[in-house]
Amino acid sequence: MLKGIDPLVGPDLLHILRAMGHGDDLIIVDANYPATASAKRLVRLDGVDAPRALQAILSLLPLDDFVEAPIAFMAVVDDPHAVPAVTRELHEIAEAAEQKPLKAEWIDRFAFYERARQGFAIVATSERRLYGNVILKKGVIRPA
Repeated sequence: MLKGIDPLVGPDLLHILRAMGHGDDLIIVDANYPATASAKRLVRLDGVDAPRALQAILSLLPLDDFVEAPIAFMAVVDDPHAVPAVTRELHEIAEAAEQKPLKAEWIDRFAFYERARQGFAIVATSERRLYGNVILKKGVIRPA
């Protein structure tokens, strides 16, 4: 255990968050996502839902404020304008962590898969609600 670090962030996840550079993508996915087949680097958070994982990660990871949309969600198949409750919850958590409104990008399922394969790492959760997937673009921490 370390002071000030959410206990959900274990050594493997902490290493990934620290190793990421500005502009790298971290993908948090639900239980149905093909994470093992898609990930360059994979951390499993079994027994943890996507909102709790996102909350822990964003307690350490800054989001990119150089891009228009530092977060991206998978669009609902056959209803791209739908916003599932889990997606809304993830967006609210990100806005609370950054303490400002955040523009989000909505990505078609297969485009999401492709972008996730190119990402720095995938964090697989046990989220059972469909579309509990989010891509985070790492930002910077400016000097004091």
